Amino acid sequence: MHLEIDTAYFHHVCIMALYASMVLLAFVIVERFIYYVLLNMRANRVSTVFHTPTKTGSDMVWTRRDLITRSIGDYLTALQAPGISRARLEDLSAALFITVNGKVGARLWMLDTIVTAAPLVGLLGTILGIMDTFNALSAGGISDPAAVSRGIGAALLATAIGIGTALFGLLGHNMLHRMADHVTEEFKRLLLLAESYAAAREPSAANRVTNIGSAIRGEAAE
Repeated sequence: MHLEIDTAYFHHVCIMALYASMVLLAFVIVERFIYYVLLNMRANRVSTVFHTPTKTGSDMVWTRRDLITRSIGDYLTALQAPGISRARLEDLSAALFITVNGKVGARLWMLDTIVTAAPLVGLLGTILGIMDTFNALSAGGISDPAAVSRGIGAALLATAIGIGTALFGLLGHNMLHRMADHVTEEFKRLLLLAESYAAAREPSAANRVTNIGSAIRGEAAE
């Protein structure tokens, strides 16, 4: 039984998939870039409030419900709760960090997948394109050598698009990865500053809260 494969059709499918991947890459890179810039702005605002706890209107920052402000606000609420234990504070800080880290790193897996798959899809498209050209030759449908060269050149286009897509995704992934790391490190720093801020706003809280800075620093060092 001879299985016929429409190599020309699947060659075009590979190229269309690569074009779609480039569009998806552009969307994810732009969306994540804007998101990280906004998170950094919120983190800077929270840091400013922590360094000027007595500034008039500083409490207004906690009315914002972005990821960083909401998480730090929840931690401050726990810090000021009567009878809070060190274990519960450590558990809360770890849970908040996992939540922030997960949302900050969301959709970056798409870049990893496309960067890995794009060259392979491009290579597959090239192979299918060359097979289509050879099939036409064997059938006697092409007698012009220039037409053969054009067919092979069109087949190699898929590989070029695949490599270009991978390079674009790799550059975007590296840039976003650095920005994501900066956001998560800034969140750790804000967790460390939250206790002194709570103590400055409510001195009695210093007697109820155990300093967990060493535990967070140990996690950061790892």
